Amino acid sequence: MAYKRTEIDEKEIARQRDICARIRAENAGLPERPLALVDTYGCQQNEEDSERLRGYLAEMGFGFTRDENAAEVVVVNTCAIREHAEMRVLGNVGALVHAKKRNPRLVVAVCGCMVQQPHMAEKLKKSFRVVDLAFGPHQLWRFPELYDRARAHRERVFQCGPSEGVVAEGVPAARDGKVKAWLSVMYGCNNFCTYCVVPSVRGRERSRKPEDVVAEARELVAAGYKDITLLGQNVNSYGRDLPDGVDFAGLIRQINAIPGDFLIRFMTSHPRDATETLFKTMAECEKCAKQLHLPVQSGSDRVLRAMNRHYDRAKYMELIACARRYMPDLVVTTDIIVGFPGETEADFEETIRLVEQVRYDAMFTFIYSPRVGTPAAAMPDPVTREEKQSWFDKLVETANAISAEKHRAYEGKTLRVLVDGETERGEYNLSARTNGGRLVHLRGDTGLVGSFVSARIVSSGTWALYGEII
Repeated sequence: MAYKRTEIDEKEIARQRDICARIRAENAGLPERPLALVDTYGCQQNEEDSERLRGYLAEMGFGFTRDENAAEVVVVNTCAIREHAEMRVLGNVGALVHAKKRNPRLVVAVCGCMVQQPHMAEKLKKSFRVVDLAFGPHQLWRFPELYDRARAHRERVFQCGPSEGVVAEGVPAARDGKVKAWLSVMYGCNNFCTYCVVPSVRGRERSRKPEDVVAEARELVAAGYKDITLLGQNVNSYGRDLPDGVDFAGLIRQINAIPGDFLIRFMTSHPRDATETLFKTMAECEKCAKQLHLPVQSGSDRVLRAMNRHYDRAKYMELIACARRYMPDLVVTTDIIVGFPGETEADFEETIRLVEQVRYDAMFTFIYSPRVGTPAAAMPDPVTREEKQSWFDKLVETANAISAEKHRAYEGKTLRVLVDGETERGEYNLSARTNGGRLVHLRGDTGLVGSFVSARIVSSGTWALYGEII
């Protein structure tokens, strides 16, 4: 389907930042610095969107809080992938009525993927009067303007109309921490899996220009970030809508050439478009982590066809074998949906056999959640929730046993790890990640956060390794 790529003019972004400056001047005259709360649900792309929202809010002169009762503005950035996430959002948004009674000036904004669904936008408008402002992902670049309307005129502002998507450069970001950074390289999706709402809420695929991505990566490295994750709904499609011929493998090589000691990660990689060229690039680029998140979703060819995944089990296994030929120590993770409409126990057992064959280092598993407007939501689904839960429990048990066994193999090895934060785990007061993304708990000086160190693995569990710094 043909669609129009919309790039936001830099003058429009400058206008938004002018609004920020005006609000900042107003806030500077208050007795105390006003505070904002940004609450995020969902995927890494939502996390990156929230960093942009906080960037705008910081330019408006806001500090940040986790207490809604101390905030002058609360922004709830939502997810639409599963029903459970939506129910949590609605419950928490509804509870904000108490904060608004205490502070009538409070502006409540709800944004993100959930809001882009017409039925959810209508529900917010009719049933959640506490919401002053609602907007979808395509309007995020206009947040200062929309917020200004909502707070200055005390009008309810809803900007949730359909959009094929935009690319907006120059939106500021306020990131959490100084070690890890999300870096979006593209937006949207063209795959139309039958269970997924992403194409309808995030729009069609739009790649950022390589020079813009590389420039932002340089800024992150210069600022001291050591772990940079490139984001896209399907990063393997990067560049197809651009005229310069740079594909995702080429983009990795350009970022790898930036001077500095840092790691490049990426997600998500769709099996449909994963290639030997990508795996060869990962192997040859010393800064690219030897970690591959390759969602399979099901081990049954029949279910994969019903999901519209555009590959079969054999193709997927060929990709895994190819990747491991180039990178024998590759860490492989995946996503799996249990209980897709029409899935039988025989189909599920095919998934178990695939998991046992691939032997993933970790898995993200979900019970199917119907989404309004998707083809899968209209498919017959005779299997009971109880039976799906039984399958799910078996899958988790299988995955955990493999993960624990793989982690035991690390014991006694010395690894280079990145110390990325502090923990609340008593003697193991530091957290770190291996090149392959495995979690390591360490003991040491908190001044090591942000540093690469050598650690000997002394013990392991199902979900983490435990080490001592050499």
